[in-house]
Amino acid sequence: MSELLATVKNKAQQWLDSPVIDNETKNQVRQLVAAADPKELIDNFYKDLEFGTGGLRGIMGAGSNCMNKYTVGIATQGLSNYLLKSFPGQKISVAIAHDSRNNSPYFCDIASDVFSANGIEVYRFAELRPTPLLSFAIRYLKCQSGVVITASHNPKEYNGYKAYWTDGAQVVPPHDKNIIIEVNAVTFEQVKFNGVPQLIHTIGPEIEEGYFAEVLKLIPRQDLIRKHHHIPIVYSALHGTGGTMVQRCLSQLGFTNIITVDEQQQPDGNFPTVKSPNPEERAAMSLSIQRGTEKGASMVMATDPDADRVGIGVRDRNGEFILLNGNQAFCLMMWFILKNLSDKKDAYIAKTIVTSELVDTMAANYGVTCYNTLTGFKYIAQLMRENEGKQKFIAAGEESYGYMVGDFVRDKDAVSACAFFAAMAASAEDEGKSLYDWLIDMYVEHGFYKEGLINLVRKGQQGEQEIKAMMAAFRNNPPVEILGQRVARALDYLSLQEKNLITGNITALDFPKSDVVQFYLEDGTKISVRPSGTEPKIKFYISVNTKLGAAEQFDEINARLDARVKAIENYLMSR
Repeated sequence: MSELLATVKNKAQQWLDSPVIDNETKNQVRQLVAAADPKELIDNFYKDLEFGTGGLRGIMGAGSNCMNKYTVGIATQGLSNYLLKSFPGQKISVAIAHDSRNNSPYFCDIASDVFSANGIEVYRFAELRPTPLLSFAIRYLKCQSGVVITASHNPKEYNGYKAYWTDGAQVVPPHDKNIIIEVNAVTFEQVKFNGVPQLIHTIGPEIEEGYFAEVLKLIPRQDLIRKHHHIPIVYSALHGTGGTMVQRCLSQLGFTNIITVDEQQQPDGNFPTVKSPNPEERAAMSLSIQRGTEKGASMVMATDPDADRVGIGVRDRNGEFILLNGNQAFCLMMWFILKNLSDKKDAYIAKTIVTSELVDTMAANYGVTCYNTLTGFKYIAQLMRENEGKQKFIAAGEESYGYMVGDFVRDKDAVSACAFFAAMAASAEDEGKSLYDWLIDMYVEHGFYKEGLINLVRKGQQGEQEIKAMMAAFRNNPPVEILGQRVARALDYLSLQEKNLITGNITALDFPKSDVVQFYLEDGTKISVRPSGTEPKIKFYISVNTKLGAAEQFDEINARLDARVKAIENYLMSR
């Protein structure tokens, strides 16, 4: 600890000695150094922010491990240097967007100034806009790169910096690693903070109109939307960017009874009505459910601050709202799309390795290829790039509430996802059913898959070490039996090996290296363990499955699978 503290204090002193750092930041650093408890000082300086599955993300504050003017400036200078090396002699342009978080417009200004100071043309939105629109804008404007300032669904203390490449996708190897090399080589003194206003341009409304036109091309059964345009649908922006586009998108499709949660429509980086603006959490959806109950809505939807994820609530058989988890929502979307897909020749969908294998089953049943990638939509986008001209991309998704249909956006897209879920509600209405009824029908037709998720939060430098220790324990001392079921297969995405524990055979995994381990039990149960790439968490994914012979058996088998998932959760937490 003493060695780490000495290293941290030395790093903090570099900030204090730098002529570039402003006095306000230096005063914050001095307070950290003088504090009796060094924990915050260590957390703020023990490492530099790194690009993970979601880019640069951290708590706002003073220090190399925080989001602030200087870490954003260094990241942008490093990205600028890489762009200038990657496109020598070319005119280079970038698109920039930001969400509703505190300091997001300020960080957007910093990034714009640094890019333009390096001779790079900047196109930025006049105000906050969803992340998927930034992805669309990069391709529409033929930019070489792009940045969105957001921390997605993280708590209010966080902000982030997502970097994108020419195809509108987040950067992947080798670009992400090469950008990090450039960023690490930058000193405070080398950052060009003095922007060139003539190189900074405001993006016009044609970008949004082009985006809406692409969404309208994709929605199946629009005749049923016209027939059931009046169904009541509740939508909440959770104080984020979704309020700038979701209602307009639904209106252009023809829906006429969109009910907003007014208390959450105003952008606000303090997220005053929720503990965390994460639609995966029931507490964040409570006002939407309340409004849906009051208004007799068919469905409720809420998007996270940068509108790349959406949570969905539907009515069960008793008329009460339940929240679909990300696997259920994605499976329903794929069922709807695959049933209405007229041309399946060379068609493919994609998902991540921790997402429900019901999607794989349905794709096989409908004669469509399903690819699996590592967690993070940047890997799905990389797959799309590799398959261009060979196969036809249809849709993709992941269990963490991210979905994408069509190839005009290369990242999670809650705006178009809201349009699809609304269209699904109209189609179900035409059958006299709810999306909950559809869920059961899907299970009867393709198999009943039930998923669970555990998120263990471990903050700071100490928490990072605890997460590493847990991953090492699962990797070096894997279970051979869980609740009476033998572990049949163990997959390690760091060593890129799959071991069949029954036969002893070892085969190679065709994936990039990633800190993930998976275990398949003899009964088909799947357990995945991985650290989050964007939050101080370790995640445990559990999936069990069985046959569902008839809809009437749903409650009984659902309870049985719930009990199985809970038992596995208890086992994992006690291990």
